[in-house]
Amino acid sequence: MSKASEIFGRDKALVGMVHVRALPGTPLAEHTVDELARIAADEARTLHEAGFDSIMIENMHDRPYLWGAHGPEITAAMTRVGLAVRAVTDKPIGVQVLAGGQTEALAVALAIGAGYIRVENFVFAEVADEGLIAQATAGELLRYRRAIGADHIKVICDLQKKHAAHAITGDLSLADWAHGAEFFGADGVIVTGPATGAPTDRADLEAVRAATSLPLVVGSGVTSDTAASLLGIADAVIVGSALKQGGAWGEPLDSSHCAKMVETVRSAHP
Repeated sequence: MSKASEIFGRDKALVGMVHVRALPGTPLAEHTVDELARIAADEARTLHEAGFDSIMIENMHDRPYLWGAHGPEITAAMTRVGLAVRAVTDKPIGVQVLAGGQTEALAVALAIGAGYIRVENFVFAEVADEGLIAQATAGELLRYRRAIGADHIKVICDLQKKHAAHAITGDLSLADWAHGAEFFGADGVIVTGPATGAPTDRADLEAVRAATSLPLVVGSGVTSDTAASLLGIADAVIVGSALKQGGAWGEPLDSSHCAKMVETVRSAHP
């Protein structure tokens, strides 16, 4: 079994994103926790039935994001949501807690039986729309993973996270970022475009692919027209916006978009 299939369930994997509605205490919150769980489970069921290989849950609607430690209500609500998603799929589940919520995500993942988490700031520093991200989290996170007995949960990390400026590390190439992530113990790396829904540069993918043997994931801007080609380089693609009505990340899932994505990719990568 390849490293990618250990994380995502198969090589050339399709990861469907569930953008969890705004959680309790965040500015746009309008649902009860039970409603959040039901909506997320309905979307996860749609992705499962369409044939996605893995499902990721993320608190995307919690904007504007609070960097760093999150209140217990966030961890508790994401756990409730994650258990509802687990109840409707046996596919590998991933967890991300925005922003800088990597320890919270790991705790949620352990509680719900998820297989991996996504981390924005594993190595190096950057300036995001949340402000200065001055501290890499690899050292703290992997010690926490060991302390809670979660070494089986994989950590896949963004290289130069989206919605951020990277002048601080302007003398580092993406290959340097990949080397740093591998050296610090990441289980996989993610390359994205500059913003949610923005295409990922193929040249960036090729540069990272040449730099590391870690599983390589495309993290933004994947469409049914580009997914198969991107999977010629990457091991997995995370798809969110392209699966939604009108291609907008904040809208509900469109089951026809989900089916088209799976059909297109599987015809090229059985």
